[in-house]
Amino acid sequence: MAHLAWAAALTAALPLAGTAQTSTIAPRAATKLPAPLVYLRDVDATIAQDIKYATTDNFTGARVDGYEAGECILTRQAAEALKDVQADLRREKLSLKVFDCYRPKRAVRAFLRWTRRPMDEGALTKRFHPRIARDSLVSLGYIAAVSGHSRADTVDLTLVSIASPPVVGTSTYTGCAAAPDRPEPDTSIDMGTGFDCLDAKSYTGSRAVTPEQRNWRNILRRAMQARGFRNYPREWWHFSYRATTGAAYDFPIAHRAGQALDR
Repeated sequence: MAHLAWAAALTAALPLAGTAQTSTIAPRAATKLPAPLVYLRDVDATIAQDIKYATTDNFTGARVDGYEAGECILTRQAAEALKDVQADLRREKLSLKVFDCYRPKRAVRAFLRWTRRPMDEGALTKRFHPRIARDSLVSLGYIAAVSGHSRADTVDLTLVSIASPPVVGTSTYTGCAAAPDRPEPDTSIDMGTGFDCLDAKSYTGSRAVTPEQRNWRNILRRAMQARGFRNYPREWWHFSYRATTGAAYDFPIAHRAGQALDR
């Protein structure tokens, strides 16, 4: 993969991904997915998964409606393309880590309800949208009433290094638009902001991040584009697989067959 060849030297200095907080819930029994959807683990189990909305580690502060299991579900075409991206990256000692894939329509509605709740200025505000009021997130385009994630052809992800030992994160969160090199206690490669930083600093081409951080964003973008994904320019982590007219789904995300129910 020619456009990634120069990344190897930078990669060795950066750490492995961490794992977000998880919460034990009582999931429903695994059900068969509607065609053409698949569990990503059944296509490529080497891709790390940290499904944020199945935990409390997200901008709402709670597990989101519809996320009964921390599993990535995609159309088979999108999953197979992501497998190809992973194979390309692993030759450069890199790996993907996904934060969100299929998103039930009920989860999208839950986000909209969250924006209408009484305002607070707590830790979550400081961490995820320190410069934008919660009730402005929809009008400014950071939270949408309709999501491509509900078609299961869209994925939020980042890069991690498989060449360096893991680094233990801290429990201290600063604002996602803050100046420190690593504003999130996440051991993924430093992209300049964490996932779901609702701020202009998250724009893929933002000049508010360092040249090295911007280079890593470009490595991710080019790797994904090479396999048919397109980036949403206001979120460096957000990619959709080609243009589709697929239906939007609303079934809850359940555990895979044979999966331990307390993971």
